[in-house]
Amino acid sequence: MNIEFYRNYCLNKPGATEDFPFDTDTLVFKVGGKIFALLNLEVFDSINLKCHPERAVELRERYSEVIPGYHMNKNHWNTISVIGSIADDLILEWTDDSYELVVRSLPKKLKEELEF
Repeated sequence: MNIEFYRNYCLNKPGATEDFPFDTDTLVFKVGGKIFALLNLEVFDSINLKCHPERAVELRERYSEVIPGYHMNKNHWNTISVIGSIADDLILEWTDDSYELVVRSLPKKLKEELEF
């Protein structure tokens, strides 16, 4: 997967923004001020995505390219290799799931602003 394609994909989601809150290499995508995806700009080999805890474990068991979230809460985050055998469509689907998980946790007013 190409980093520019992924960046544009994330930024095309309603209310999505990008930021560098940790350092100049870690690109973070947020909605409503909350992170739904992050990656390393210098070495684009993985993406951290939020995931429902039960689903997170299921994906880790099914795919060797999915591991507990690096530097994240291991119950709610997975790190997915983008250079492995996982199809881009599946990574985008998991990105959608991460985004929607975060949106569901937002206050009602913010959700309404995003037209959810």
